[in-house]
Amino acid sequence: MSDSSALTERFEEHRSHLRAVSYRMLGSLSEAEDAVQEAWLRLDRSDTSEIENLGGWLTTVVARVCLNMLRTRETRREDSMETCPADPAVSRQDAVDPEQEAVLADSVGLALLVVLDTLTPAERLAFVLHDLFAVPFDEIAPMIDRTPAATRQLASRARRRIKGAPPAPEADLTRRRRVVDAFLAATRGGNFDALVTLLHPDVVLRADKAVVPSPAPVFISGAVTVAQGAMAAMRRAQATQPALVNGAIGLVMAPLGRLNLVLRFTIEDGLITEIDVVAEADRLRELDLAVLDA
Repeated sequence: MSDSSALTERFEEHRSHLRAVSYRMLGSLSEAEDAVQEAWLRLDRSDTSEIENLGGWLTTVVARVCLNMLRTRETRREDSMETCPADPAVSRQDAVDPEQEAVLADSVGLALLVVLDTLTPAERLAFVLHDLFAVPFDEIAPMIDRTPAATRQLASRARRRIKGAPPAPEADLTRRRRVVDAFLAATRGGNFDALVTLLHPDVVLRADKAVVPSPAPVFISGAVTVAQGAMAAMRRAQATQPALVNGAIGLVMAPLGRLNLVLRFTIEDGLITEIDVVAEADRLRELDLAVLDA
């Protein structure tokens, strides 16, 4: 076997791990593939005789590549969230299959991807590498030009953001989550009767202008009417997961991990009395989102 073939084979042994790291860093499968490809190019140009731990070396390289991509993204991020910037790799002939990315996003967790996107590049790198892939802080620190102690603080800050502020008492949170989980299951399954039983007869739903979109905010009331509206969003519910929204149980709709809608619930005596549907960019930015424990 030639040296080139041997190096390729050794790299392929690490490809799935590198892609996993890159995807959690970037939240885009096509960009993650680009980062992995860049790691291969750098490896191919390097003197491998000086690399003692190839897996660690590649993880460091791909993390640095992702960090640079995140920083570039920050500098060009548009003020408005209403339009998503085009993925630079989507137009390629070898663009990833959207269904493949949807499966991957769901396996990682849509809510986690959404909250990761609110972190600074350095926070995201510290949290992803340490908390998700057990990379020691001593190895992460040089990537972001920080001390290990400062890197630990970055990961801790990111962890607090991801876990959210202390919510309602656990028992109350559990009861409310059962209701929201049942609402999501009924919507996904098209079970109209089950959905109606979760709604208070006088339930009200408010949706801002960006939800439909419409020239004015939407206001509807009554269990049957609200349930009919939820059934119309059955397909969109497939890209929806529970999350903490300002410390309470809610739902985030995030196709491929890209946030575009949030549902906030008021629940009394086991029934949903109010639903606030948020899609306007300014309102989404004001929400404090966090990941729910399984």
